[in-house]
Amino acid sequence: MANVSTNDLKNGMILNLSEGLMSVVEFQHFKPGKGGAFVRTKLKNFRSGAVIERTFRADEKVDQAHIERREMQYLYRDGINFVMMDTETFDQTEVDAAVLGDSVNYIVETSMIEMAFYNGEIVGTELPASVELNIAQTEPGVQGDRVSGARKPATLETGLVLQVPLFVGPGERIKVDTRSGEYMSRA
Repeated sequence: MANVSTNDLKNGMILNLSEGLMSVVEFQHFKPGKGGAFVRTKLKNFRSGAVIERTFRADEKVDQAHIERREMQYLYRDGINFVMMDTETFDQTEVDAAVLGDSVNYIVETSMIEMAFYNGEIVGTELPASVELNIAQTEPGVQGDRVSGARKPATLETGLVLQVPLFVGPGERIKVDTRSGEYMSRA
C-alpha cells in the first residue's frame, strides 16, 4: 500500500481507512486565517455505498488502496452463489450473492460485469449504466386505458419488479437504468 498525502487527494481515489475501503467523492482544501490548513472530504464506502464526511489535517498521510479491475462473465447460479468466469484466464469463481449486492437484479447468464478486487478478494462490482432485460410477467394494457404517464408493475427475468408504462407487454425487451432501477425505454 502506498501512503499518499491528503493534499494529493483526487476524486475517485480509493483509500484504506479504519472505516474500510473508501472512495473519494469530493474534497476541499481549507486554509483558515488562524490555525493549520485542513482537507474536508466526502467519502463513499466501496462495499456498502454509505457516504460519510471526514476532515483530515493538511499533509496527513493516508493509505491508498490498489484496486484491480477484471472483466468477468456470469455463467450460471449454483444455489446462493453466482459462478463467474474471468474472461482472460477462463478461471471460474463462485461469488456469494451478498458480495454482488443489487447487481443480481440486473445480470442474466452471459452478462459481462467488471469486478473490483482488493488483495485477491472481490470488494465490488460495476455494471454498465443501463442493461436490456426481458419482461417475464405484467398485466396487458387495457384498450382505452391511455392515461399519460400511468404505470403498472412488471416482473423482469431476473426477478426485479419495477414500474413500466401501460403500453409495455409481457415478453418485451426493455432498457433499465442500473443506477436508479427505473424503466428507460423499449429495447
